[in-house]
Amino acid sequence: MSDATAETAGRFAEGPLARWGVLALISLAIAGCYYEYDAIAPIAGLLHTQRGFSQSQIGFLNAVFSLPNTVMVLLGGILIDRFGPARIAAWTATICLGGAALTAVGSPYAVMVIGRMIFGIAEETLFIALLAGVAQWFSGQRAALAMALFFSCARIGSYAADTSPDWAHAVYRHGWQSPLWLATALTVVSFVAAHGYRLLDRTARKTGRLPPVAPAKRFHWSDLLSFDLSFWYILGLNVLFAAVFFPFRSTFAIEYFQDAKGLTLQQAGLANSWVFMAAIFATPVFGYLADRFGRRSFMLVIGALLMPMVFLILGTTDWSLWISTALMGISFSVVPAVIWPATAMLVEPSRLGTAFGFTDMLLNFCMAMSNIAAGSIADRAHAGPAHPGGYTAMLWYFGILSSLAFVSVLFLWRRESGRHGHGLETVHLQQLALSDAASGESPSADPCR
Repeated sequence: MSDATAETAGRFAEGPLARWGVLALISLAIAGCYYEYDAIAPIAGLLHTQRGFSQSQIGFLNAVFSLPNTVMVLLGGILIDRFGPARIAAWTATICLGGAALTAVGSPYAVMVIGRMIFGIAEETLFIALLAGVAQWFSGQRAALAMALFFSCARIGSYAADTSPDWAHAVYRHGWQSPLWLATALTVVSFVAAHGYRLLDRTARKTGRLPPVAPAKRFHWSDLLSFDLSFWYILGLNVLFAAVFFPFRSTFAIEYFQDAKGLTLQQAGLANSWVFMAAIFATPVFGYLADRFGRRSFMLVIGALLMPMVFLILGTTDWSLWISTALMGISFSVVPAVIWPATAMLVEPSRLGTAFGFTDMLLNFCMAMSNIAAGSIADRAHAGPAHPGGYTAMLWYFGILSSLAFVSVLFLWRRESGRHGHGLETVHLQQLALSDAASGESPSADPCR
């Protein structure tokens, strides 16, 4: 790093907008990686027709993304507590770029699988590192709003991937491989942003704006048993919700819309993108409401309830896709906006990386198993353009899982509304809101507190 670059970074890290600049870089980093993750669904039909992939093979491309993280992401969380989120984010963004490039090479099939696996190992730890970075830079100040904005930018990456058959139609005319190279190019943007975040974070710690990374306590498996019962309830919601939403939306939805609803690839991609279009704008709103009014577990109840309604509508009615995708979009806006900052309220700060890593470990295991199970169910029912009714069994599968997620959050709401609550239903930032309204972001205020 040159002296001029260090001096510029130092001046910015001292400024009142430092934390928002860091949030912008963190959000850009996750947006590029989310595009790469969602790059499989738009080319699922091309992989099927041009390369002869089965539904199970296509599902496995996203399952292998998650499978290694049934172990590795917990290690990633421990490393984040040990070395700090910024350093781990830079390391994992570099690995993500390598995995994306291998996926784009993509032939033979084993190379594509290895690329997805490498990308998946790094991306999930990158996600946790960036999320922990937001929690550090916005500790005590608008954490839910900041995380919601972070997720909104992630949704922009997914929305761009879903709509890429339209805005990048010239790329898709060249077959299945060109769209994957486009995704790799956007992963380069993520790589640059992650290293920019590390630079600002390191400068802020040198100048005292952030405390130095403290050595983490030695990890013991028994530490996991010390988490409160509310943590396990919110973990159940997080894991089951992800096991429904991501396999359906990121793997099977576009092909389902084509085969069962008669849409073209471009129309199906657009319909699938409505979910993220809603989330892009609605997620920050729900994050702000959580900061302003509390009622976090109740908001999660509402968000979880909408998901089984989506599959009931898809499986039993001919209603417009606007209805089901709008409901899914609202659900996917409420749950991520609230669930991660709420999780942070249930564990001590020194164990935040471990808690996030453990959550993501189980989340990835269930996502992987759900991708495989849904693909197998669709294959056994001979789902496809010649037999669109074969998708019904898969819809029932997702409906049952989402109903279990709803039951888990009901238990959370009941506990947090009683004497064992951790403040999820209360407001913590009233004094901050009054202070901000009176003075705004004062240059003399510590931007990282």
